[in-house]
Amino acid sequence: MSTANVRLFARLADLAGTREAEVELGEGLTASGVFDILVQRYPSLTGFETIVRFAVNSEYVPASHPVRPGDEVALIPPVSGGSRAL
Repeated sequence: MSTANVRLFARLADLAGTREAEVELGEGLTASGVFDILVQRYPSLTGFETIVRFAVNSEYVPASHPVRPGDEVALIPPVSGGSRAL
C-alpha cells in the first residue's frame, strides 16, 4: 500500500481535529483528490474545496498536481488578520 502524509494548517486542522493524516494513494490521485478523501473522513472540511491551497513537498502546486508515494501534502486555508498601520 502506498501512502502520502498530509498536514493540515490553521482552521482546517481545527475542524478536522488533527494536524496530520495519512491517505492511501490510488491511480492518478491529485492534490485536490487528497482533499476530497479528507472531506469524506472529516465532513467538517466541506466548503473549503474552492479556497484551499496545496503544497507538495514544500512547494505550492495547482490542485491538479499528481501525488506520489511518500509525498507530503500540505493543505493551507486562506489566512487573514493583522492590522494596517495608519
